[in-house]
Amino acid sequence: MNSKALQLAANYAWDDVHDDGHWYGEMKTNATITAEYVMLYQALGLESNLERDREALSRWLISDQNPDGSWGIAPYYPGDVSTTTEAYLALKILGTSIKDPAMQRACAFVRSVGGVAKVRIFTRIYFAMFGLFPWEAVPELPAELILMPSWAPINIYNFSSWARSTIIPLLILSHHQPIYNLPNGLTANNGFLDELWLDPDNKLVPYTVDFAKSLRTDKVALLFTVIDKVIYQLGGLRRFPLRGYSRRRCVNWILEHQEAAGDWAGIFPPMHTGILALRLEGFSMTDSSIVRGLEAIERFAWYDNGEKHMQACVSPVWDTILMAIGLCDAGLEKGDERLVKAITWIKDQQLLGPEGDWRIYQPNINPGGFAFEYYNAWYPDVDDTAAAILAFLKQDPNSASSSHVIAAVSWTLGMQNKDGGWAAFDYENNKLFLNRIPFSDMDSVLDPSTADVTGRILEAYGLFLHLSRTVSVPDSLVQTISLACHRGINYLAHTQEPDGSWYGRWGCNYVYGTSNVLCGLSYHVYADALVPTLITPAINWLRIVQNSDGGFGEVLASYKHPTLAGHGKSTASQTAWGAMGLLTHLPCSDDAVKRSIEYLVSSQTKTRGEGATWDENEYTGTGFPNFFYLRYAYYSHYFPLMALGRYEQKKESEVSGAGEKSGLEGI
Repeated sequence: MNSKALQLAANYAWDDVHDDGHWYGEMKTNATITAEYVMLYQALGLESNLERDREALSRWLISDQNPDGSWGIAPYYPGDVSTTTEAYLALKILGTSIKDPAMQRACAFVRSVGGVAKVRIFTRIYFAMFGLFPWEAVPELPAELILMPSWAPINIYNFSSWARSTIIPLLILSHHQPIYNLPNGLTANNGFLDELWLDPDNKLVPYTVDFAKSLRTDKVALLFTVIDKVIYQLGGLRRFPLRGYSRRRCVNWILEHQEAAGDWAGIFPPMHTGILALRLEGFSMTDSSIVRGLEAIERFAWYDNGEKHMQACVSPVWDTILMAIGLCDAGLEKGDERLVKAITWIKDQQLLGPEGDWRIYQPNINPGGFAFEYYNAWYPDVDDTAAAILAFLKQDPNSASSSHVIAAVSWTLGMQNKDGGWAAFDYENNKLFLNRIPFSDMDSVLDPSTADVTGRILEAYGLFLHLSRTVSVPDSLVQTISLACHRGINYLAHTQEPDGSWYGRWGCNYVYGTSNVLCGLSYHVYADALVPTLITPAINWLRIVQNSDGGFGEVLASYKHPTLAGHGKSTASQTAWGAMGLLTHLPCSDDAVKRSIEYLVSSQTKTRGEGATWDENEYTGTGFPNFFYLRYAYYSHYFPLMALGRYEQKKESEVSGAGEKSGLEGI
């Protein structure tokens, strides 16, 4: 049955591949991205575009609404006031009557949780641009931040790549404090959403920490709040002698970081704010940067059954890499021309040009990384690059000596943080005090080391080191990788939870983190005496949290309440993670392993043509813990494909006796 499930999954994958050999699945997020798309087009005066898509956008927004009238940050998650208020505004801009039942339910929900006054900082900013919130209620963002040198305690490069690329356009918006037209006109105190306010006559609601409480508990946040108030009293420094020069520096940074295809950072928020910032600085709607930016935004649109919504990002490189790994694990003939085409497509995405903010703090390392999206030369990420290394090596072991693999390995070596771990995009991006800045209410403006990324790197390095025994690679590189692995293992030892699990920053949550780490450690069992002491409690934890049906699941609320770690309805992607973690160190005959594989085989029920896949509505990808989650369409396909394939490979190796003490227990 397992081999049949593998074949069905492989058939399904090949049915979806693009002609050039790559895959691209939908990345679904909450309603805010679509709502902000509507706000952007309203601000730009492109009402005709909104009218064209009015029904498709409205239909999707209403279909995403919860029964209680709210919109949440993910399915099966409580309603969120900011998400709901943004969706409500978008629907109202699109012409939905406030008497519509969906709008009345939304209004009742927003008012029940405190009204518009309770929305997050970024929602405040977007609303202030339409006069729905006074700009005085938004923290100041002085444009002079762009002038701070990279060695300063606070500078733009101390923020994560996603925060940096959004904040710099916001410096321009904060300077101009624009107010754009809404369907009811233009006003600095617009009553367009007054029905959502508990007290519409008092919109100057401060978003600051409680001073008395901060004196006792959070002096850093208090200091930043005081600084913000001082800057406000100084008029936001708008008459500061360097303001004109600062704005020009911001504009130049925005233009420099725009891709030739129009994208900024490969994600929607900096594309939204970047276009508005350039318009405020005098760029016309016909300027190339604006035209290309809008074209890039439209490439993020997803159409389905007469509905249109916006993705926060697109994931073709990530999808193609992981699908290729899954097909390799499934035992597909490595020379299959379809797989070779996919690997060639991946190789062509390697970023070898002069771009890259990572150069600010690591100027002496050579490029070689891979990004997540079609167009994102400035921000390759370590996770994609590690996965690409795995795909190359699994498809062709001899590629360990190739220039593209050596470049990818060398770049990731240079991105290892001083604590021994790896982050997603940046080097030493760990100034945690910056999360206390007033406009950081999502606790996510930094990019420190994480266990899940570190685990993937150790897996890629482990396979590389194994192949270096038979493939000619420089001895100095092998030694450098070995030292990096020891440091990475020490980092993982310090970040392992008391129960044996690891936190998953980029996937939900402890099941993901623990699986990634175990897959990485499986290559280093005999190279580092510390490894076995980390593995045993992690395997025990997976056994404990495995569901009675054999699957694994974990609710998103585990990010807020760690006591929920490993608890949740079984899903295909999370079961695959759990199964791969178990397989790294347990035999195929182990009951926990067999039950997880049986769950995957029995739940493969979604058929199409000669193929089959798994149904999954849950969001198991993570953007910002507690605030923004993702559902990758292919997570419920290529991860089960990997798990089933690795199970078959391990069964074969156990029968033949191969792999004993090879450091390849999980392959």
